[in-house]
Amino acid sequence: MSALAVAISYLLGSVPFAVVVSRALRLADPRTYGSGNPGATNVLRGAGRAAAALTLIGDVGKGALAVWLGRQVGAGDAAIVCGAAAFVGHVFPVFLRFRGGKGVATFFGVLLAFEPWLGLACCGLWLAVALASRYSSLASLTAAVGAPVLLGITGGPPESLEMVLAMSALLIWRHRSNIAKLRAGTEGRIGAPDRRG
Repeated sequence: MSALAVAISYLLGSVPFAVVVSRALRLADPRTYGSGNPGATNVLRGAGRAAAALTLIGDVGKGALAVWLGRQVGAGDAAIVCGAAAFVGHVFPVFLRFRGGKGVATFFGVLLAFEPWLGLACCGLWLAVALASRYSSLASLTAAVGAPVLLGITGGPPESLEMVLAMSALLIWRHRSNIAKLRAGTEGRIGAPDRRG
């Protein structure tokens, strides 16, 4: 596996599409409103559906592209390692002084490209919980827990399972403030007015 491919994947993941899209559309920087998170959910709250959709496409796409890159340069676990590097890049982007988003869309992009059935299953979990609860964070946490469980049940390769488990753990850790708000009953729902926190 090429170390260069991993580095490129990290840099690809570091591209902050929430900020790029907002600047291109002459909208406010997503780090200045709502949760301050440079991700599609916060962009939806503060900048509307079009900007959020473009952000989502970019964040999903960079995860998928990193997996594709890994498959071009190596066999075995190269694809999932490059995907994980892009995910880490989104969460800790060099271009934003390592203060990135929570990684949900990029996580889905990696899973969809690596194991389409797993990606679709996790997207389904997210959608079901989001529709039932209207909590994006709860839906994301459910998908994060579901991914390694589903991969483990189906007998996924140990190396791949370890990478998916690591990404899931980081995603859950990035939602620690949301977990506290869910427990306190103060978490904002999808479609609710813009709230700081």
